[in-house]
Amino acid sequence: MGTLRKWVQALFFFLSNGYWAFPFTRTIYQGPLKVICAPGLNCYSCPAATTACPIGAIQQLLGGIRLTLETGQFYVGLYVTGALGIIGATFGRMVCGWACPFGLFQELLHKVPSPKFRIWKNLRAVKYGLLVSTVVLLPLFAVNDFGSGSPWFCKYICPAGTLEAGLPMLLMQPALRDTLGVLFAVKAVILLGFTVWAVFSSRPFCRTACPLGAFYALFSRVRLVQLRVNGSRCNGCNACAQACPVDVNISQSPRHPECILCLSCMTTCKSGAVDLEIGGIPFRGASVSCRKKIGPASPPP
Repeated sequence: MGTLRKWVQALFFFLSNGYWAFPFTRTIYQGPLKVICAPGLNCYSCPAATTACPIGAIQQLLGGIRLTLETGQFYVGLYVTGALGIIGATFGRMVCGWACPFGLFQELLHKVPSPKFRIWKNLRAVKYGLLVSTVVLLPLFAVNDFGSGSPWFCKYICPAGTLEAGLPMLLMQPALRDTLGVLFAVKAVILLGFTVWAVFSSRPFCRTACPLGAFYALFSRVRLVQLRVNGSRCNGCNACAQACPVDVNISQSPRHPECILCLSCMTTCKSGAVDLEIGGIPFRGASVSCRKKIGPASPPP
């Protein structure tokens, strides 16, 4: 299952970043696909990006609402929030585990041999604060003289944007280096911090600072794709908790908001107590019977 997930992550990376003419054009892609939001965190300004960042799109939407209302246009686009709502209600944070390029970047860093440390659980709340403040409130209310807000998270924090857009654009357009200032230095430090942290702890940005992960986590109780623990088969060994990359004990909280549905728990469980449930239909854990092909599971008695 881990190999399959890596292939799916790679596929989504190339689907979201399929514009490989940028070394010759030295510009970002501006074609028709740019109106589509990638499900994971993928910077709009990345030279290879063929899609838009959903968090950036939400900030642009909220930042422009007041301007459109003041000019009498009364135009509020709901495509972004609607699309993200559908993705969240269907998959929730499974997107983080299977389709986010920056999540894949952190996972690869964590494979570097080093001591490994857990992340203080209270830091999980930070990403919800960033979602509310930098993605919603500040773009909506901190506006300029023309009534337009800024994408605060993208502009002042996002390490994915620095990695995918800031650094490549500096390489392609050296003239931009003359415009560097304190803001870029701060964002570079943030990127460096999360990069180093990811070597020692699993997915630190996803778990502590990603507003997109926080948004998807809001659907953890109602998403279509869920994990279910069969109490009649669980022997309480906690192997699932030890295998979880985000430190969730799935045997106690199968619908935990931090769960990214990477299915490590399902493939680790020797008794096959963890099932994948899609639309209320359970599918037996892959570890059952020497990891035979996943098939429909019988409901627990």
